[in-house]
Amino acid sequence: MFGMRFRLLTYNIHKGIGGIDRRYRPERIVEAISHCQPDLVLLQEVDDGVPRSGHHRQVDFLGDALDMPHRAYQPNVKLKQGCYGNAILSRFPLYDLRDLELTVPLKKRRRALIAHCRLPVEGHVRTMLVFNFHLGLSGFERTIQLRRFLNSEALNYSHHTTPVVAAGDFNDVWGTLGRRLLTPMGFRSAAKRIKTFPAFLPIRPLDRIFFRGDIELHHSFASRTEAAQQASDHLPMVADFLLTNGSLSAAGA
Repeated sequence: MFGMRFRLLTYNIHKGIGGIDRRYRPERIVEAISHCQPDLVLLQEVDDGVPRSGHHRQVDFLGDALDMPHRAYQPNVKLKQGCYGNAILSRFPLYDLRDLELTVPLKKRRRALIAHCRLPVEGHVRTMLVFNFHLGLSGFERTIQLRRFLNSEALNYSHHTTPVVAAGDFNDVWGTLGRRLLTPMGFRSAAKRIKTFPAFLPIRPLDRIFFRGDIELHHSFASRTEAAQQASDHLPMVADFLLTNGSLSAAGA
């Protein structure tokens, strides 16, 4: 099958604070990500201007260190100084950035970061729709949030062949959300039940990757390097995809 291979990584970086030593060491996050050599990086718990992380704007700190020029940041939780939220880093252009409101009353503010990513495929350009999630801690909250995603304008206005990736920290302790809500809507799981939390001795499959459209999974794994085991309380989840040309022209999907 012809097409373009790319690697996607999703990672809850825990603000760059180690899951065991509780030290802020952003260079460990850089090492954990760069070891995997991804083309597209979806991050959760990314700080911006917060004292605990040296007032860094982490989306730019990490983007510069990883040589990823295309970036998007979504602040979700406001603190006394600064905020934290979701981010996307990419080797390919991002455009038409959007926020999908996922906040459930009386719960922490949650939103999904949506981006369209342009990837070259055999002389053409395909547009891939990307959703970056950090879902809530309770089961009913996560169910509401995924139903909002499935009913979202961005998803429902896309063609059925449009490549779509929905990934992030699903906080899905038992790994049943995708099978119950996403599989019936045509999504396939890239991560299956690969365990990513806690990073040092993972026992829960909290980080997930789902996809549909003109895209095929080649391989997926959780990166268990020494840096990854120390850098955050989650491991990075990685998937290698083949993006197919379909029957589309240079206009993309």
